[in-house]
Amino acid sequence: MHHRVLFGAAYYHEYQPRERLDEDLDLMAEAHFSVIRVGESVWSTWEPENGRFDLDWLQPVLDGAHARGIAVLLGTPTYAVPPWLVRLYPEIAGERRTGQRIPWGARQEVDFTHPGFRFHAERVIRAIVARYAGHPAVIGFQVDNEPGNELFHNHGVFQRFVDHLRHSYGDVETLNREWGLVYWSHRLSDWADLWTPDGNVQPQYDLAWRRFQAAQTTEFIGWQADIVREYARDDQFVTTCISYERPAIEDDALTSRLDVTAGNPYYAMQDGLMLPSNGDGRQHWTTNGTWALYLSADRMFSSRQEPFLVTETNAQSIGYPWDNRPGYDGQWRQAAWALISRGASMIEYWHWHTLHFGAETYWGGVIPHSGRPGRTYAELARLGAELEAAGELVAGVIPDADITMLYSLPTKWLMQKYPALSHDDGSPDDRSYQGLFDPFYRGAFDAGLQVRLLHTGQFTGSAHELVAQHPVLVVPGLYIADDAVLDLLVDYAAAGGHLVVGPRTAYGDELARARTAVMPARLSEAAGVWYDEYSNLSTDLPVRAVDSPLELPAAAAGTRWADGLQVTDAEVLARYEHPHFGRWAAVTTRVHRKGRITYVGTVPDPELATALFRWIAPRNRQEVPAGVTVTSGTARDGRRLRFVHNWSWEPADLDLPGAHRDVLDGTAVGAGEKLSLGAWDVRVLLES
Repeated sequence: MHHRVLFGAAYYHEYQPRERLDEDLDLMAEAHFSVIRVGESVWSTWEPENGRFDLDWLQPVLDGAHARGIAVLLGTPTYAVPPWLVRLYPEIAGERRTGQRIPWGARQEVDFTHPGFRFHAERVIRAIVARYAGHPAVIGFQVDNEPGNELFHNHGVFQRFVDHLRHSYGDVETLNREWGLVYWSHRLSDWADLWTPDGNVQPQYDLAWRRFQAAQTTEFIGWQADIVREYARDDQFVTTCISYERPAIEDDALTSRLDVTAGNPYYAMQDGLMLPSNGDGRQHWTTNGTWALYLSADRMFSSRQEPFLVTETNAQSIGYPWDNRPGYDGQWRQAAWALISRGASMIEYWHWHTLHFGAETYWGGVIPHSGRPGRTYAELARLGAELEAAGELVAGVIPDADITMLYSLPTKWLMQKYPALSHDDGSPDDRSYQGLFDPFYRGAFDAGLQVRLLHTGQFTGSAHELVAQHPVLVVPGLYIADDAVLDLLVDYAAAGGHLVVGPRTAYGDELARARTAVMPARLSEAAGVWYDEYSNLSTDLPVRAVDSPLELPAAAAGTRWADGLQVTDAEVLARYEHPHFGRWAAVTTRVHRKGRITYVGTVPDPELATALFRWIAPRNRQEVPAGVTVTSGTARDGRRLRFVHNWSWEPADLDLPGAHRDVLDGTAVGAGEKLSLGAWDVRVLLES
């Protein structure tokens, strides 16, 4: 890997309506670009007809980049198949429902497990990588692009799923018992009886199906990576770019087959980055809210628990012809430095030149349709100069964490089909897991805390080791969990950790079967609370502190869900203000041996969540102006960095502990001096 933060854009010279290679590369060099990504979207250009390859067209791009000191990330084009391949072999088309082929005309329509597809994919991968792996500009490879977009129902996929179950369970009677298939007469007499997933409503089946689909994606990407490594030099890395909302992605497993994590965080610009937030905070494939941008970065760090690459992010407007909202002045550098502060070692924009055709005509690049550099280019050129000045110091930052949150992809998958939460109109919310998890993350962020995310599979080691690494552990919505994880949570608290438990945690086992224990299962005794009923909430419930150290603002409320918490020997921190729900505790806490377990029985609104985290981690909080965030991390050489952002139009001043040097302009900020920030400003400071 390079020692400095790589900076650049995806570049598709083959898309340009006129010859401008030298002009483009010169503009990149002037903007301090150090990397471009090429080649991943044009299989039909690499192989115009079956078996006829055209590989030389990229040579001038690589040569020109290398001459200007710009490195290259070379992609394999397997996610965008050529028309001739589908015409010759229609059977490779993917199926979203059994027997119903995905119409061709977009991308990722092909069943990538099909042997016919694999033959042609391997052939084109080998041709491209063998041709260019030795080029001095190529520093790494991206295999495929944003994988996991489909849940394939093809015959071969389903039969391999049946084989997987047969090897996992041994016989149908075991499966019948483990899945509870006595229900609604679903008992199998033979493996041939297993129904296809199209009409399935059995949760145990659905969870197994989603796990299997994610494993297919991991195998496919790992297969490509292994082919590429046959040609790659020792100094070249292999990755893929992850869109974290894809349905068939298990990012921790997937990235274990790669050399480095790479992801594509897209975010709402303009007022979407305003602090305090004035939007509704609804999340889609793009994030909305400053806190959600940081969550995207922390998700990428969590995949391998190490620094990561950003392979795509906002250049100009991101999305559709009806959604054009390019950033305010300063927002590009703010977002980039935010990502770097959480571990990004590359910032790469999608893409260099706004397209003149295709589905993404209004997905704005660094250069507009006119081809003439404008405000976006000027903003990024400024950022490029800053990154060059900062040098190696800011590459591969290990971000600090005041709290840790446990993240569960299996729970997310299950709740996409069996949601715990509803929308305002009563319809099911397929983002229920995010609806349980995100408010806790946002509350910590709004309280000025930094968060580390752990996948449940990464929550390992002795309880004492976990306490030392993660003194506060927040676990909202962990519906899918085996006994070992729940017991380790209790042991963690006993060893001195502060365990914060949120709704739906510990309710199901590893197969999504509802547990028969008193809820929260295996945690109830240590937490000092139990419940046997719960309710979705149609309206927010005011929450009031009850003779407790928790200081709540008047607007604090529980939303969307309430566990009917009964207290055995816990301290009640807050109750609902409601004639019915007021009988139940909203928030409790209890000392458990050397540590503590705090139970939050509702989805906290931002006011309640922020107050909770100010109580949970009071010593780690610095008072700053309303629109300002301060995050910190450790450089590779052990030096300490602070990243100070002003996410608002109002200039801001704040005090910082100790003396610092501004990494970007070299000025000193003495102990006790005010640090001044302009509107939409960011400062990167080295602790003296």
